[in-house]
Order: sequence, then structure tokens, then C-alpha cells
Amino acid sequence: MNSLKPLLFVDVDGVISTYGFAGNAGVPSGSRPLGSVAGGAAAGTLHNIEGIIHHIGAGMDRRLGALIPHFEAVWATGWGERANEHLVHLLSLPGELEVVEFAVAPSTDGSGHWKLDALGARARGRAVAWIDDGHNSACADWAATRRTGGEPTLLVSTDPYVGLTDDHVDELVAWASGAGAGAAGGADAGAGEASPGAIAGP
Repeated sequence: MNSLKPLLFVDVDGVISTYGFAGNAGVPSGSRPLGSVAGGAAAGTLHNIEGIIHHIGAGMDRRLGALIPHFEAVWATGWGERANEHLVHLLSLPGELEVVEFAVAPSTDGSGHWKLDALGARARGRAVAWIDDGHNSACADWAATRRTGGEPTLLVSTDPYVGLTDDHVDELVAWASGAGAGAAGGADAGAGEASPGAIAGP
């Protein structure tokens, strides 16, 4: 392994843009008013992004900002370049992030995971953590294979109604420190499983 910072693949929907705001019974509706949303884990703000209402949970800017110094952060989302166009300002990021381009359309058919080919190519030879609400068994197998091959890999699975939490940030920062310090240490250096208790999507 090399001495570069670990990569951090960041999904948007279900991680930064969440579904669990007050009064929401499913996917956010374009009929909801914009503005602040109060109430526990549902706190945050609503934003009209290209005609779709997105709920950005309170503290998402702070959490992602706390991860940036420890990782080389990369958008890994169906948003593509739209993540930079809309979220860099909303999340007060220091600048645009690299975007992984996916050659296939999003799929939940259970046959694999539509992001794996592109993420695997980008992650080759690097320690990597991946935050997503849609990890499945194919992702777990991919991570295990990478770790066996000496590439530290951590899957952090989020509840799409809650998104990225302070506990996730603490876990990622601690892992990054270990992955960076032990990047040449083989399969056990910085290895990790999907976060316990998190809800992974299909």
C-alpha cells in the first residue's frame, strides 16, 4: 500500500440528503415547503435542487468537514457532477470533490451492486472507506476480497432516514488514522466491517 490518505467514497441520497424529516412518510415530496425542519434526528433544512426537495440533516456540513482532513474525499453517487454544483456551497466544503463516473444506471435488482466496478477501479491499491445507504452482500464480499489482498477497506452503512452521524465520523476518523499508519501492514491494517446497527439499503 502507499502513504496517501485513504479514499473516502461519499454517497448523497440516504447519507447527506435524508428521508427522515418531520411529516415525511417516504421519499421527500416536492409539495413540502422549504425552510428549516425541527425535531430530533429530523432537524435540518429543505432545499429545492433541480425541482426535487432534499432534506439536508442538521450538522451534515460539520460532519463532512470533519472527515475532509483525514481522507481524499470522492463523490460516489448517482448525482455525478451535480453533487459539486449544488452541495459544495450548501455543505461549506473547501472546494469541489472528485466525482466517480458510473458506466451503468442505478440498480437494486440484487444481482450485485451497480457502483462496484467503478469504485473498484478507482480504489485499486488504496485504503478506502465507503459511506452509503445501499450496501449489500456483494459490497461485503468486495470489501472482504480487498482486505484479503492487503487493501484496507471499511464499509459504513447509513440509515437513509438518519444519514451520516457523529458516531460514523468518529469511526471513520479512527479508522483513517489506523489505515494511514498501517497502510503497508497487509490485510489487517485498517480493516473494518460495515458499521454495526446501521441499516443498509437493498
